[in-house]
Amino acid sequence: MELVGSTLTAACAHPRSAPANFLPAISAMASSYKNRFPHYALPQGLRLPWRPDAYYKTASITPTLAPYSKSSQGLTPSKMLPFVSNRTTLFTRYTPDDWYRSNLTNYKESETSRHSAERLRVDTSWMIQNKYQQTKKTQAESTKNLGERVNDIEFWKSELRHELDKMTGETNALTDTKKRLERALAETEGPLQVAQECLLHREKRMGIDLVHDDVEKQLLTEVDVIRSCQERMQRYLDKAIAQLASNRAAQHELEKDLADKQAAHRIDDKCHHLRNTSDGISYYRGVERVDATISVPESWAKFTDDNILRSQSERAASSKLRGDIENLLVVTANEIWNQFNRVNVAFTNRIAETADAKNKIQTHLAKTLQEIFQTEMNIEAIRKAIRDKGPPLKVAHTRLDERTRRPNVELCRDSAQIRLVNEVHEIDDMIQSLQQRLRDAEDTLQMLVHTKSTLEHDLAVKANSLFIDQEKCMGMRKTFPNALRLVGYA
Repeated sequence: MELVGSTLTAACAHPRSAPANFLPAISAMASSYKNRFPHYALPQGLRLPWRPDAYYKTASITPTLAPYSKSSQGLTPSKMLPFVSNRTTLFTRYTPDDWYRSNLTNYKESETSRHSAERLRVDTSWMIQNKYQQTKKTQAESTKNLGERVNDIEFWKSELRHELDKMTGETNALTDTKKRLERALAETEGPLQVAQECLLHREKRMGIDLVHDDVEKQLLTEVDVIRSCQERMQRYLDKAIAQLASNRAAQHELEKDLADKQAAHRIDDKCHHLRNTSDGISYYRGVERVDATISVPESWAKFTDDNILRSQSERAASSKLRGDIENLLVVTANEIWNQFNRVNVAFTNRIAETADAKNKIQTHLAKTLQEIFQTEMNIEAIRKAIRDKGPPLKVAHTRLDERTRRPNVELCRDSAQIRLVNEVHEIDDMIQSLQQRLRDAEDTLQMLVHTKSTLEHDLAVKANSLFIDQEKCMGMRKTFPNALRLVGYA
């Protein structure tokens, strides 16, 4: 306790010259004067009434705060206020009675403190034993609870592993089935393209052969069947993709729950085996006030049980979907194959009909050609007959012309004249009839030539139809995939 009358000299009464680069001293005195200085003189009321004024004297040097504060720059010495100087003599403050009373008080306090300490020691010894037993019991209960908790976690871990293995197997099986379905769906593109190309090639048939026959009907039906199968396959493929997503979601929840339980098992097992002599134990202040729990044992067990039930439900749905896909692959393969066979039968029948028609056309064409040849020969004979009538007609005309030069009464209409006239008429009639027959023969020849052209065109049409059906279409349909590829096996 610092005496009021201390002879220490105030630091502000003896200022030192500030160096060029001044750093203020770190002290209570320096910090108390930093950036401030008194703006008024000490009031008279602060002086003790029983202290003589002789203890006070004015400092011989007016203190400044220039080294400690930049706020004092620019102030004149007349504006700076003086400080009261320290006292230079000692004075007493207590009496002898105060001194004796203080000693007695100290003795009583010492006895009281010793008695209290002795009672405290006895109570402390009893408390130490009690608290030791209580702490040991509490720690044993905590260790037992941790052991039970570890067993519970181990049980649910085994359940999660079992369900996770089953879900992984089911997901892999569904993935394989989905791949088979994708391969089967891809394999249907070949038959569909073949059927569409067959229809496109058959559009190149000519004339009367461009008919909506049974082959075309079966090809259109085949296209519809394949597209229907593709739609069903695509629908089940979408279901498989969605089911795989659900399986993976359930599997992810199982894996996440299992990972959390493994971490919790590791932590709780470590806590279960911690002892007072274990390494790594330490104080963590306030940890008991932190409640980071988000579940209770009932909700904790229900969470894992719900994950397992969800996995089982998704697994059952996945297994049913696999069975449906297997049945779909078999049904679609049978439908496509049956329709493929029906189309081939229709093609075979149509090819046989076209070939028979082609053969008949060739027979008729040969007969027509023969008849054309005969008609042409007949026309030549008629023309020759017409030419042969020319000289007799000329003779008759010449005779009649010469007989017109007979003189006078000699121009007699005798039997020779009448016969010559009749002869001319008869020859003209024969020529006219021959010319009519020539025209009829020529018309018949034109008709035969037209028939020949028609038969030849029809023969070309039938040959083109046979080429399309037999070579192009049936040639493409030889590459139809087998049943194993249609059900998704490579």
